[in-house]
Amino acid sequence: MDRIKITGGTPLKGIIPISGAKNAALPLMIASLLTSDRLTLKNVPNLADVNMLARILRNHGADHSIEGKRANPSTLMGDTFHLTARDIVDTTAPYEMVSRMRASFWVLGPILARMGEARVSLPGGCAIGTRPVDLHLDGLKALGAEIDIDAGYVVAKAPRGLRGNKIVFPKVSVGATHQVLLAASLARGETVIENAAREPEVGDVAECLVKMGAGIEGIGTSTLRIQGRTRLDGAIHTVLPDRIEAGTFACVVAATGGDVVLEGARRDLLVTAIAALEKTGVSVTDSPDGIRIARNGAGIEPISLETQPFPGFPTDLQAQFMALMTRAKGTSVIRETIFENRFMHVQELARLGADIQLHGDTATIRGVKGLKGAPVMATDLRASVSLVIAGLMAEGETMINRVYHLDRGFERLEEKLSRCGASIERITG
Repeated sequence: MDRIKITGGTPLKGIIPISGAKNAALPLMIASLLTSDRLTLKNVPNLADVNMLARILRNHGADHSIEGKRANPSTLMGDTFHLTARDIVDTTAPYEMVSRMRASFWVLGPILARMGEARVSLPGGCAIGTRPVDLHLDGLKALGAEIDIDAGYVVAKAPRGLRGNKIVFPKVSVGATHQVLLAASLARGETVIENAAREPEVGDVAECLVKMGAGIEGIGTSTLRIQGRTRLDGAIHTVLPDRIEAGTFACVVAATGGDVVLEGARRDLLVTAIAALEKTGVSVTDSPDGIRIARNGAGIEPISLETQPFPGFPTDLQAQFMALMTRAKGTSVIRETIFENRFMHVQELARLGADIQLHGDTATIRGVKGLKGAPVMATDLRASVSLVIAGLMAEGETMINRVYHLDRGFERLEEKLSRCGASIERITG
């Protein structure tokens, strides 16, 4: 099993290209099931989750190809995927596939909408909380689906097709918003989603669905109006840049010091994260190619954060900011309101010398003068990269085990960091 070895203490300088957003690429790939035409997606990141979802889509009958290398490629652009689900030959998404990646559960809505039936395993993915699928199923029921749970599978039927309805989510859910948005695009009549997730990745999927022929109003707001179509067309769409990757690398530079341009990063996707970074004393400025992050050796100021749905502070950056705060000049407080079990990185950070106390959904981080390298273990995707950040700050060598979590969400992590001077390498086997 691969490990990552880090020797900390080196400021970073250079350029880090930001990949396409994983959290948009996955539902965009699933949108290919809504049409018999070809859907072309540009700037798709090369990640384990993306490759796993491609396998799942092929299992349903979707043809999948990736364009080869081009002369003088842009450092920004990822892979170009061509997906064609001319015929859905299997309406079952099996446990052995869905259990490995939670987002694959979202195939339920598109297959049901197009075929009138679907059988999809209950999901797996990172163990960061229960994350029930009740909102997904309630939304599909509101569209006319008949749903049963049988031996760990959701069995959904809509022999007469789905029909539009008004759906009011009791709480914001990115996954449920994706699920209903995709299904409603092939439902008869109008669907209104109230309290919809406003995350940019949801908007990116909606923009692609519009290109495919769906009628969608309110993109970027908490109220989405979807005019369903009897069929959708193919389209060409470019995945937006990954705001979580950009925020993560910003934390890396803030933690280690130095001066780095995050090539392709967009300020409008990172407003609350940038505000938090600036409170720590880090310089964040726009550059012609993206966003420039700099810290000239001054200490890190403590801050208080509370995770919230977009446009609030993202839960997917909570662990990274916690790692940064372990070296702050004082006490920081982070409250996690989205997932009840997203503090598993705390014990691993403590192995490096961090002083963190947990009280329910709140972590109190007392900054220490220094961290010291040690062997640690990744517990989930975002927690694993917080250990990378801490390792780059620590004195001596840090060995991170179970790094397959990193491969699920960060493309060419070691390469991007080592090009800017970090001492980081993957050890295979």
